[in-house]
Amino acid sequence: MNAAAATDPTNDPQARSWLPSANETDCPFPIQNLPFAVFRHGAGPFRGGVAIGDQIVDLPRFASLPHLGAAAAQGAGAAADSSLNALMQLGPAAWQALRQALFADLSAKSPLESRVRQCLVPQREVMYALPANIGDYTDFYTSIYHATAIGRQFRPDNPLLPNYKWVPIGYHGRSSSIGVSGQSFPRPQGQRMIPGETIPSVGPTRRLDYELELGVLVGPGNVRGTPIPIADAENHIFGLCLLNDWSARDLQGWEYQPLGPFLAKNFATTISPWVVTLQALAPFRTAFVRPEGDPQPLPYLDDQRNREIGGIDIKLEAFIQSTRMREAGQPPQRLSSTSFRHSYWTIAQLIAHHTINGCDLRAGDLLGTGTQSGPTPAEAGSLAELSVGGTKPLALGDGERRAFLEDGDAVIFRAWCEKPGAARIGFGDLQGHVLPANVV
Repeated sequence: MNAAAATDPTNDPQARSWLPSANETDCPFPIQNLPFAVFRHGAGPFRGGVAIGDQIVDLPRFASLPHLGAAAAQGAGAAADSSLNALMQLGPAAWQALRQALFADLSAKSPLESRVRQCLVPQREVMYALPANIGDYTDFYTSIYHATAIGRQFRPDNPLLPNYKWVPIGYHGRSSSIGVSGQSFPRPQGQRMIPGETIPSVGPTRRLDYELELGVLVGPGNVRGTPIPIADAENHIFGLCLLNDWSARDLQGWEYQPLGPFLAKNFATTISPWVVTLQALAPFRTAFVRPEGDPQPLPYLDDQRNREIGGIDIKLEAFIQSTRMREAGQPPQRLSSTSFRHSYWTIAQLIAHHTINGCDLRAGDLLGTGTQSGPTPAEAGSLAELSVGGTKPLALGDGERRAFLEDGDAVIFRAWCEKPGAARIGFGDLQGHVLPANVV
């Protein structure tokens, strides 16, 4: 069974819920979405939930309803813990059974409305946690536009290395510093070589940046030594979230050769609380097409289904709100907008490549897509691109300027899918906040 082989009745754009907020035009969480998160209400324990409108279905309560079939009850029960790892491990059959049961019970004509209402918790009253116990974190580099723009700043004469079009580039990140939306962190410090000097110095980064990414949360793992074929890869993907891989560009420029990112990126990574399933994204799948003249993927990274629907058209936006803007009551200012459909590699290819050497993935592991940038300057997914390496600072609406992030800045990401003939699917917001450095 494929995780999202095609649309099914849960994607019906005409479907409505008995919960009015789920039927509002711009609601990110209509009945066709049903994303997962881990939350806590009041002093209660953290547990799994599903978004519907402005409410959350408390999955442990839902699991106790007597009418559920065995597979749906097993899925809901697996989400009763303080992480979704057990649910992720169950695989697509359990995920689909739970999704279909939720869809049926939340639908406008459900005879079980009164029972399911007892499982609802208002989103405005909860606290979120990471959706999984993340054992390992790998960040990829799937946007050729971002890779070229950043490469040009580090290597003007050779911006795109020759392996880029052949292999999905990635590095292993630090899972211990991953936090959920709302994460605040001190400005990182470390060693950097300031232009014009001959000896490196240590201090707070002067070039703090964000990276507009998606996160891929792994479902069932694989046996060590056994690669996951690309045709089976999406059966190992529980869903997608937003991800901000904060980066200290001056630390990165000094340390990245020869082994790649280290202290420039392991101080903080922020993900959104809601995990959107591949089934909810089924109407927005797109063809995976390489530009004319580029090499086609090697056989282990290629199959017919990946060519036909490997891409996903997910709209992505990045915003900034400075301390001055917050104090003046001004809303966040949009910095850029792009789409995941521009990605040079698909999520199935990331899974297939990650395991080709026998590496074992485990439920709850996190893959980052890398910064998502599009073909035009306005679609850049980082300040390093938007400000051309800090040489052209951006003007903010209140008269401030930004080449890189300042203390007190908040960065907000938003994402959604929409097209005629399909319900709008949202990811919710991701927000992170920069604090002053803890100078030693």
